[in-house]
Amino acid sequence: MAEQTLRGSCLCNSVRYEVTTPFMRFGHCYCSRCRKATGGVRSTNIGVPIAQFRWTQGENLIKRFDLPEAKSFARQICSNCNCPIPHASRDGTRVIVPSGTLDDLPPGKPSVHGHWSSRVGFVETNESNLACEN
Repeated sequence: MAEQTLRGSCLCNSVRYEVTTPFMRFGHCYCSRCRKATGGVRSTNIGVPIAQFRWTQGENLIKRFDLPEAKSFARQICSNCNCPIPHASRDGTRVIVPSGTLDDLPPGKPSVHGHWSSRVGFVETNESNLACEN
């Protein structure tokens, strides 16, 4: 597959970035920290080497939080709209990209359900029985 550059942004479009394929990881996480950080039942993140990521606008608006008791958990938000945005790992080797902040469709699909045993009780892998609404 050819290398592809994808664009992403925060909710108010003040912070923008570009990320290049291939991904190291593209998966869902059901751990309690990711649930709290997103306000949802899971997070869906993409991991890339730091060299495949660059800010294109609004880097000065980024606010970072490192969870003190965690070995590696962090998150960043746009200080204008509080939207989660990508963040570098603490060791500086990779960037974790919240996939919902991508403006372009990523290639492929998530390939893993991380921390599945930590999921909330009503989460299932097959939700095809749910009504689809627009």
